[in-house]
Amino acid sequence: MPRDAPPAPSHQRSRGRAELGLVAAPGGARIAHLFQSSPLRILFPDSDPAEPKQAALVNVAGGLAGGDSLEVTIDLGARARFTATTPAAEKIYRTLGPETEIASSLRLGANSVCEWLPQETILFDGARLTRRMAVDMAPDATLLAAEMLVLGRAARGERFTHGALHDRWRIRRGGRLLWADAFRLADPGAAASRFVLDGAGAVATLLLAAPDAAAHRERLRELTDGRAGIVAPGLLLARWMGEAGAVRAGVARALVALREAALGLPPRLPRLWRT
Repeated sequence: MPRDAPPAPSHQRSRGRAELGLVAAPGGARIAHLFQSSPLRILFPDSDPAEPKQAALVNVAGGLAGGDSLEVTIDLGARARFTATTPAAEKIYRTLGPETEIASSLRLGANSVCEWLPQETILFDGARLTRRMAVDMAPDATLLAAEMLVLGRAARGERFTHGALHDRWRIRRGGRLLWADAFRLADPGAAASRFVLDGAGAVATLLLAAPDAAAHRERLRELTDGRAGIVAPGLLLARWMGEAGAVRAGVARALVALREAALGLPPRLPRLWRT
């Protein structure tokens, strides 16, 4: 009698989730609510003088494989000031089929100031990533955000030749949709086309959502060779494409300038970006 085929191997999946609520306090903010489940952890390193309270979002697994997911929710109360970042790049490994999912949600109260500044996400060749960012902000809240994607392990000369990427942003101000953006790359081979990524090994988006965002347009255009502009009332946007090191350097210069000019912070990157 033929034997039954052995069952397919079952791979353990990571399902990390973190919720953080903050209210205004001396130094920027204090924790009102915190929940976290492995492999996602939120750490609170000491902030530099004159910097708001900072949190480091840490994936203790070291990377994400197909079928893994991370979900982060941050609720910033009225007049609170806060910076969220990561201690290192996030790595998305080659998948055997399922997608990796990352979902982030920010709720910003009246007169709050939030920085969303994770370090780059590296897509290994063969990775499949769906990433969603949803922001719901009060009319007078301020958000400075930047996200960078590296397509392939540049340090090893790897290119992103197969896999998939779906990156989506939704920003609402006062309950109304301010900006929506979606980027889908189902055929990485098409990235070489000048109508897609023109062979770029990295891409980045930086945005400033603030009542006075237009006041910083010319400075940002100077720093990006004109690749910045107002895309909606109170929303300043810049984008980069190119080699990973050059893209990261360009984003860093723009962040330093906007942190000082728009947020009144010292002209430097958050400490975790400098260590």
